[in-house]
Amino acid sequence: MPIIEIEHLTKDYGHSRGIFDVSFSVEAGEVYGFLGPNGAGKTTTIRHIMGFSRPQRGRTLVHGLNSWERASDIQRELGYLPGEIALPESLTGTDFIKMMADLRGIKDMKHTKALINKFELDPSGSLKRMSLGMKRKLAIVTAFMHDPAILVLDEPTSGLDPIMQTFFIEFIKEEKKRGKTILISSHIFSEIDATCDKISIIKEGRLISSFVADDLRHNKSKTYEIEFITEEAFTRFGVELMSIQQIEVLTLTPHKLQTTLRINDADINSLISLLADYEVKFFSEIKFTLEDYFMKFYDRNSNDAGGAIPDVLHRN
Repeated sequence: MPIIEIEHLTKDYGHSRGIFDVSFSVEAGEVYGFLGPNGAGKTTTIRHIMGFSRPQRGRTLVHGLNSWERASDIQRELGYLPGEIALPESLTGTDFIKMMADLRGIKDMKHTKALINKFELDPSGSLKRMSLGMKRKLAIVTAFMHDPAILVLDEPTSGLDPIMQTFFIEFIKEEKKRGKTILISSHIFSEIDATCDKISIIKEGRLISSFVADDLRHNKSKTYEIEFITEEAFTRFGVELMSIQQIEVLTLTPHKLQTTLRINDADINSLISLLADYEVKFFSEIKFTLEDYFMKFYDRNSNDAGGAIPDVLHRN
């Protein structure tokens, strides 16, 4: 049974703003990436999961409980890290941690102190004077302090320096090993790619692709760039390619004597055998990344207006 379920969720704010027929689910022990730029609908979806907003259509469930109807029960057992940190400026960080511990009924502060040390947080200062990075660390500590089994993290590394961003990614991997169920909303490719089992991409309030991350990481379609030593070799190879169906020619650049090809991994030996008869300067694979896949949907020259589309990744 999925731990988090979003079913045909719709909230229309008018003028094409909002979320429209969004559906996906997060299984127990899974890290799920929700990827899109600012304004795409990620935070609106998360606000519905948390029960902060009532859907116009559809519903969200956490552990089978309706988010809108059972928000307080859900929030008691869930760790939430908001994208925008708003803290009471009259308190110190220490005061805020104590307040959150009291609200959650935490008596043993051992785990909280371990988190404070892990994230190198000094909570003694006034929240009003804390840097954005320090406030983000404080929010991380209070989201994880009750050791919840479910975590909903909205832009979790926003405001953290690059070293602490890397540290946080490793921390999420540790939490995953402990069996936590985690939803991460982000526009940062590296943290989604490094941590997530499944990914959904959202554009203008609509899901445009959902896929298993390993399907992308181990995509059987490979792209190679080849440069020839002589013009004769480049020209002859271009002519020979026209009769080989297994190889898709992406580019031919005569003045550089270069070509870019796409081929199924199973056919790579035939390509290497073919190249054995040519003078080649270099032959290298162009890795296909999460960012490459994402930009297929966000290319400014694309005519795609959003909406559900068939998955372009190979599935078993």
